[in-house]
Amino acid sequence: MIAAPDGRAERLAAAVADAGLEMAIVGDLVRPGDSGRDAMADVAWLTGFFGSSGLAVVGAGTRAFLTDFRYATRAADTVPESFRVVDATGEIVVELARLLAGRVGIDPAKTSVECHRKLAEAVGEGVEIVAVGGLVADLRRVKDEAEIAAIAAAAELADEVYAGIEEGGLAGRTEREVALAAEARMRELGAEGPSFPTIVAAGPNAAQPHAVPGEREIGAGEYVIVDMGAILDGYCSDCTRTLVDGEPDPGRREVYELVLAAQRAGLEAIRGGVGGRVADAIAREVIASAGYGERFGHGLGHGVGIEVHEPPRLSKRSDDVLRAGEVVTVEPGVYVPGEFGIRIEDLVVVTADGHRNLSTYPK
Repeated sequence: MIAAPDGRAERLAAAVADAGLEMAIVGDLVRPGDSGRDAMADVAWLTGFFGSSGLAVVGAGTRAFLTDFRYATRAADTVPESFRVVDATGEIVVELARLLAGRVGIDPAKTSVECHRKLAEAVGEGVEIVAVGGLVADLRRVKDEAEIAAIAAAAELADEVYAGIEEGGLAGRTEREVALAAEARMRELGAEGPSFPTIVAAGPNAAQPHAVPGEREIGAGEYVIVDMGAILDGYCSDCTRTLVDGEPDPGRREVYELVLAAQRAGLEAIRGGVGGRVADAIAREVIASAGYGERFGHGLGHGVGIEVHEPPRLSKRSDDVLRAGEVVTVEPGVYVPGEFGIRIEDLVVVTADGHRNLSTYPK
């Protein structure tokens, strides 16, 4: 995990004040003593700490980090010096309540009913718990240079894994065999692991956008969707290629070219100030005009960072407007049930006048 600069806490404190709050709680209040990787993403971004137990409190004059004895040493070595590390080996919600004063923001998307009840019962007089979502998520959208470098390195590592897949061939191997080999290679190259379970889907299985690799043997000439990413220094990558070992069916090659044209149109639309809905519509129209509109059932893309799926969204329902410094995927697809599927995905950095593509493996 790359170190978190103190400036992030200052930016959050300003956002807390702008929201009319004295403090905000950062972290998972669903399972605060045993959270997963994605649930800890806001805490990791703010403090550089990644464990399964940790909460932060930030306000104008408050910088506190709570964890238990399992992570005390790591927290002392990782969390910025501006934060006071609090031992919350007992009931973490009770220890949290002792730090709170005034109007305190919690993210309702990361707070269970039970934890909200416990917190409300534990706080002192004069403390008001206010639901305010997305304060940290909005700050995380635009990446700094160190974050972009980490994501670019993760993308480069994944590209090297793709090269290994091509060298090893696909025909005659099972989907699961290829997926396991890809994830093993990631780790050999230095990744912490895959940023999500690797998808390898051949033939009719590729018609399922999020197919689970199985024991089906890949045939020569079949389209194979390989969707994977790596975690490096705490940051994710995400890339999809549709591969063929052998000569593909001519009719399906035309569909591949259609998806490729849609992906190029989507890439050309990416720049700061463009709406996520607009970018999605531009790529979607290419597919719809060829009669496959109903076969492109997901959004064009999403943000990538500490989490592999984070804001902004590029979809028919998105209200997001792209900003320079965001990292997003561009991944149109066509899926014909019972027959085949094709998806092509690149990972790009949004710039003021375009984008920088981090996915270099050939299409």
